[in-house]
Amino acid sequence: MNTFAGIPPEAFRFYAQLEDNNNRDWWLEHKATYDESVKEPLTLLLSELEPEFGPAKLFRPNRDIRFSLDKSPYKTAQGAFAARQEGVGFYLQINADGLLIGGGYHSHTPAQLARFRAAADASASGAALQDIVDAVAGAGFAIEGEKLKTVPRGFDKDHPRAELLKHKSLSAGVEVGQPEWVSTPAAKEQIAERWRQLRPLVEWVGRYAAP
Repeated sequence: MNTFAGIPPEAFRFYAQLEDNNNRDWWLEHKATYDESVKEPLTLLLSELEPEFGPAKLFRPNRDIRFSLDKSPYKTAQGAFAARQEGVGFYLQINADGLLIGGGYHSHTPAQLARFRAAADASASGAALQDIVDAVAGAGFAIEGEKLKTVPRGFDKDHPRAELLKHKSLSAGVEVGQPEWVSTPAAKEQIAERWRQLRPLVEWVGRYAAP
């Protein structure tokens, strides 16, 4: 059985070339590179991370172009998501620039959003979230997610957690690029350690915002 040996440089070169050749003929001509340098190593990586972080899936490489003016057929990045609950979990992406590692929650039904805001507003759970977000930011992650421009209706504009209340989704990510370890087996532990740093955020949104 194969074991994860790293994400090869060819994976990043593949996406750099795809950006200039985003068409079906080029993809079919280079599909073996995608399978061997992108799909296979990421599949092995996610399988080895599964015992700690749960099952993950690779996103489809094809874009949904039905309602888009951009008819480029393929995504210029390969993403993967290890879901702990619906819309909540750990994220991984590679593209021409390198590796991105993240986590949080990305879906926001009206019920989820209401639960999230109520928990962010409450003294104990809200203060816990603020501490988590501060720690995650301090570890080098960018705090991301869809946000309103102003504090939502029903909350004081001077609320101590006004910025958190603006969020409709909440995630964090770090672009690590292409360090030497990314093409070695050590990449698994490097990614796992960053996911561990994000675990408190994933667990908080899983407890308070998820279905």
